[in-house]
Amino acid sequence: MVILKEFKEFAMRGNVIDLAIGVVIGGAFGAIVKSLVDDMIMPPIGLLIGNVDFSNLFWVLKDGAKTAGPYVSVAAAREAGAVTLNIGLFINAVISFTIVAFAIFMLVKTINRLKREEKAEEAPTPASKECRYCLSSIPEKATRCPHCTSQLD
Repeated sequence: MVILKEFKEFAMRGNVIDLAIGVVIGGAFGAIVKSLVDDMIMPPIGLLIGNVDFSNLFWVLKDGAKTAGPYVSVAAAREAGAVTLNIGLFINAVISFTIVAFAIFMLVKTINRLKREEKAEEAPTPASKECRYCLSSIPEKATRCPHCTSQLD
């Protein structure tokens, strides 16, 4: 029973719940970015390069045991049991990663800026005054300067 109580306390902490929410949202964001790259960015780039379908850009390293090449798509090569180097899928993954990494960078940068502004607002200004004899900075309530030992008003 003690273990269940400790687990409940652990699971209900704010950090664990925030992490779980972050993982779910991150997975959804990754799927959106993958669709953006595969369906919106790469087709026009492939069209400009010369009708290249990046998702089917691959090199056959070894023909399949079931059927010999050439293969029309990565799926056909896999079905035939061929060993392929999937360059287009790798390019799509790199672009997806770059977009996600940039979005996370911008999010962290914004959070850090907000934290700095929050700390700047919280920092109390130290109450101090200047000694009129030696011009040293001293506490506001001081009656004698610790530097020149002058009596202050």
